[in-house]
Amino acid sequence: MTFSNQLTILRIVLVPVFVLLLMQPGAWYKLIGIVVFLVASLTDIYDGYHARKYGQITRLGAFLDPLADKLLITSAFLLYVWEGYLALWMVLLVAARDIMVTGLRVYAEHIDHPVVTSQEAKYKTLAQNLFAYIVMLFIFLKEKSFFGPKVAAIMDEILKSPWLDYTMLAITLFTVWTGVSYLVSNRSLLLRNPPGGR
Repeated sequence: MTFSNQLTILRIVLVPVFVLLLMQPGAWYKLIGIVVFLVASLTDIYDGYHARKYGQITRLGAFLDPLADKLLITSAFLLYVWEGYLALWMVLLVAARDIMVTGLRVYAEHIDHPVVTSQEAKYKTLAQNLFAYIVMLFIFLKEKSFFGPKVAAIMDEILKSPWLDYTMLAITLFTVWTGVSYLVSNRSLLLRNPPGGR
C-alpha cells in the first residue's frame, strides 16, 4: 500500500476520534478535537500532493480519497446537527448524494470505467470544507474558559442566527445539483452491463 493511501486511511480512522472529542463538554476536549480535525484535513492536502509527485496515484487511492473527505465533512455536519446548529434534513440530503456518487464510483470501478471527479464537485467540496471549518472555529471561540463570556455570547448568537441555515441550504442545493449532474454525465454507465453480464 502506498504512503498516500496510508494517509487517506489515517484520515478515515481520525473521523470518530475528532467527533468523540468534540462531543465532550470540556474546552480542552474541543481544542484537541479541532486539532485532530485539522490534522485529518491536512492529510487530504498532503496525500494528493505526495501521490502526484511520486507517481503513486492508484485506483484504490482515487476511490478512498473522496470517500475519506465525505466521511470527514459529513461527520462534522452531523456533529453540528447534534449541537443544534444545523437542520438534519439538509445534512441527510448531502449524505444521500454522497452515498449515491460513491455507489456510482464503486460500480464504475467494477466495470473498469473509473469516474473522474468533476470541477463542480471540487467546488462543492471546497464550499463544504470552508463552511465546516468556519463553524468549528465559532464553536471553539464559544468556549468561555478560553475566550471569556463576551466572545462566547457573540459566537453563540452567530451560531443561532439564520445565516447558518441559509448558507447550509445553499451548500445543500449545490451538492444535490452536482449529484444530479454526475448521474446525467455518467448515465451511460448506469445502462451498461457489467463484465460477464447479459
